[in-house]
Amino acid sequence: MRFKMILASVKPDVTDVIVDAAKKTGATGATIIPARGTGSHEAKTFFGLTLEVQTDIVMFLVEEHSVGSILEAIKEAGEFHKPGTGIAFVLPVEQVAGLESQMNKFKENVQNSYF
Repeated sequence: MRFKMILASVKPDVTDVIVDAAKKTGATGATIIPARGTGSHEAKTFFGLTLEVQTDIVMFLVEEHSVGSILEAIKEAGEFHKPGTGIAFVLPVEQVAGLESQMNKFKENVQNSYF
């Protein structure tokens, strides 16, 4: 099996929405990392100080064949067509360890996608 990593940077109030959408589309779980960041639409100042906006980095390790549908679900659920709502991108994964307990679920998703 081949895997890809989908990383999404979103506002915390959207995190659960995109995780739920990804799970409905085949993701088996997510890792959420709280972060801070600025972008062209979020940079704000308060008495001359730049405020950094809270964000979550949501990581999905998914089987290669399901990347497109999961990424599309994340994009729609997060309303990424609106400025400043979030971004998501995909990275290749060379090797994986520790997924033995989830391999049956991945195999089931692969089989279901072919029928």
